[in-house]
Amino acid sequence: MSVTPAKLPSSAKEIVDTKNFMDRVVPLYEQGVGDIELEADLETARSAIPAASGAPRDFSFIAPEIPEFIQENCVGCMDCVTECPDTAILGKVIGKEKLDEKFDEMPDDKREHVQNEWAKTRKYWTAYEKKSEEPGYFGIFIDPSKCKGCAECVQVCDDQALKMVKKTDSNMPVIKERFDHFHDVGSSDEKYIKDKVLADMMLADRSLQYVGGAGSCAGCGEATVLRMFIAATCYVYGQENVGLIAATGCNTVYTSTYPYNPYNLPWSNSLFENAPTYAMGVRAKWDQQGWEDKKVWVIGGDGAMLDIGFQALSRMLMSGMDIKVIVLDTQVYSNTGGQASTSTFMGQNTKMSVHGKEIAGKTERRKELAQIVMAHPDVFFAQTTAAHVNHFYKAIMRANEFKGPAVINTYTTCQPEHGVGDHLAGERARLAVMSRAFPLMIYDPEKGERIRDRLDLKGNSLPDKDWYINPKTKEKVDFVEFARGEGRFEKHFDKEGNPSEELLLGNEDRRKNWRMLQELAGIEPETPEEA
Repeated sequence: MSVTPAKLPSSAKEIVDTKNFMDRVVPLYEQGVGDIELEADLETARSAIPAASGAPRDFSFIAPEIPEFIQENCVGCMDCVTECPDTAILGKVIGKEKLDEKFDEMPDDKREHVQNEWAKTRKYWTAYEKKSEEPGYFGIFIDPSKCKGCAECVQVCDDQALKMVKKTDSNMPVIKERFDHFHDVGSSDEKYIKDKVLADMMLADRSLQYVGGAGSCAGCGEATVLRMFIAATCYVYGQENVGLIAATGCNTVYTSTYPYNPYNLPWSNSLFENAPTYAMGVRAKWDQQGWEDKKVWVIGGDGAMLDIGFQALSRMLMSGMDIKVIVLDTQVYSNTGGQASTSTFMGQNTKMSVHGKEIAGKTERRKELAQIVMAHPDVFFAQTTAAHVNHFYKAIMRANEFKGPAVINTYTTCQPEHGVGDHLAGERARLAVMSRAFPLMIYDPEKGERIRDRLDLKGNSLPDKDWYINPKTKEKVDFVEFARGEGRFEKHFDKEGNPSEELLLGNEDRRKNWRMLQELAGIEPETPEEA
């Protein structure tokens, strides 16, 4: 349980002494002796951890490399800042006049170090100059204490504005000095943050309520989703108007490994299967107190929402209460070692569906949360990924606006269970969409009375065809192609790269699911009988 004392009623302020916790408990854990030297106390017994206690946590020793910014290549797209799962790379825009004054006050050696982190991009510099307005310097800064060296930021940067470099005794002090400078120059100038450019939300301090320090794996696809939905919600509604209820799972382990908590928000979790029910109680109490406009978000994995906790989710949806749900869909029970869930793809190798001589992985078809949620009356639903930034943010913002239950199902790469590299969360999510493994969609009950009016499949390539065709290679990108890049399907390919019969059944399952969505959305396939 995370608490933010200043935001809670006086009766709750004594749950945890934040200053004592940060001054006494956290430093001992940073030294590696907290569990030995600290006595048991009431705060520990209550499982209370202060908000944002993960901020001082230091990961600088766990990776041999760290990103380096190449300012002349930067266009200010914010993809690296958006996709980082650890709040380890941050952006800022400062007006020319203010920053030049800062530069003039610096010693020559420090100025040389920090000026390399500021770029004159077309977006924030040239465009403003053309309008005869003050241009802004755009800076990218690396927090060495939060970076786990996953290289996701380098992977998503199409402009080669970042590269991984070896950590050395000479460059690490400079990187730290640059990040200290990031804090010293103050907040981004609001005039450069445009609401229509959704990626710019993370330039605003009010959006950065996931402070890092979580114990998630390097490159974790879940953590990026958490950062992004919190940023979008807090940017519009403010930190003081958001509360989180989490279902037990990976997300609760890495966000509350004592004594570290990355949320600067009120947060709590109960049991694996009842987070929606818990949220109903919170919603009812908040409404009773006149807090109808505050946002309650439920966080859970596919196991918590599609499997053991589905009944609780369904009941919450039928209640009509104004509760939002974000599903972290890894297609396995990641927290307990990668067992199959009803969200697991056909043919996938997991614990409980091991690929052996007789049975080649999971034989059941995947349960589709989209169709199930659409069967509940007046519930907003979106299926999206963190790699599709605009689609993701639009889904979150519309879910917050919608007066009633809303569910956002997100594709979240789990590197160890999917068998992919730390830097590939975004790439695998994009390929999942492209291959129809995980189609993008938004279902908005306020768009009309018919499903075809409510369901929007925009964002999916070639929506009237079974499969996307790569324009360069002229080859189709189907589920088989998606499976080639993941360790969980590796046993389905022979030495020549030919797929197994079981994987072809999985391929057909994805095609049939796509056909059903096409029909629901009123899209007529170009080749109705294509197999």
